[in-house]
Amino acid sequence: MSRVRLNDVTKRYGQAVAVDRVSADIRDGEFVTLLGPSGCGKTTTLRMVAGLVEPTGGTILFDDQLMNGIPPNRRNIGLAFQSHALFPHLSVARNVAFGLEVKGTPKAEVRQRVEQMLEMVELGAFGDRMPAQLSGGQQQRVALARMLATDPRVLLFDEPLSALDRNLRDTLKYSILALQRRTKKTAIYVTHDQSEAFAISDRIFVMNKGKIEQAGTQLDIYLRPQTEFVANFVGDNNALRGVVTETAMSPEVGPVAMVNAGGISIPAANPLGLATGEAAMAFIRPEHIAVLADGAATGQPGEIEGRVEQIVFEGPMVKLLVDADGTPLRVSVSGAERLGLLDSGSRRIRLRVEQASLVRDTK
Repeated sequence: MSRVRLNDVTKRYGQAVAVDRVSADIRDGEFVTLLGPSGCGKTTTLRMVAGLVEPTGGTILFDDQLMNGIPPNRRNIGLAFQSHALFPHLSVARNVAFGLEVKGTPKAEVRQRVEQMLEMVELGAFGDRMPAQLSGGQQQRVALARMLATDPRVLLFDEPLSALDRNLRDTLKYSILALQRRTKKTAIYVTHDQSEAFAISDRIFVMNKGKIEQAGTQLDIYLRPQTEFVANFVGDNNALRGVVTETAMSPEVGPVAMVNAGGISIPAANPLGLATGEAAMAFIRPEHIAVLADGAATGQPGEIEGRVEQIVFEGPMVKLLVDADGTPLRVSVSGAERLGLLDSGSRRIRLRVEQASLVRDTK
């Protein structure tokens, strides 16, 4: 295993800045995901860790060893790409053995290691088959076995599941996590798929325009976004502009505040410590808006009245589009109460915001 540290890592292509002073400290055995839209710098960052791209500035260290200038074949890393890149003329076993044979590993040790790796990815009986005889998911597992066979210090994944169908991706992402947990190796995973990132990561680094906008656990990223970009990019959110009217400290939640947004008083988490009178954006997840059953006002903060404009039934969830005096709000309702909403049609409805997060309004 290795601790991976990036210190002010930058990559420029002429005047264009692909990665802008990125710093990160990834612990031994940690599974970290770089998440962001296309062009945000996540793949370039991964390729610099791999040694495929040399940084313009900054340093990359594995433990205390400086990696700058060291070629990929001397970094002892495992790489998994979108393409499985299997050798079509070699059997599954020979594909897995390739890296070991290049290193001059004794044949008996190669044979034993190949058997171990194929068993680990549940392909022990497929060693004699050719890649063309395998499904896409099986080919990806062969690629994972080949990557692990050489016992790399760090595992690097560049959107390895993006070419597969949704059901296969859902299965293989847990296979990748299980392999990482079993081997206890440090892993850096690149994806634009939020469900992948949330399912398998110890921490997520959300990237935008070459920078890390926020790093944290799934709960940090989802419930406590620190920037407008993160709040808008991760999952669904209702965004309301307003002004902080009160601040307090909650022993359970930490810093909290009340924000007036469009005449509505909304309670919200205040992780950035915004002060009274400061302009803010209140971000409200659709599932954090409750439908009040009897529609009667209770006088509690966060109550909103509106008209149901659209109802969409998605099985375990009913999604509402509500017009709250000109402000469109998306509401998600689960449980038995969702069924009672299906026949409601267009009507007045009363809602209550149960949870929101604040970030600074920079506009």
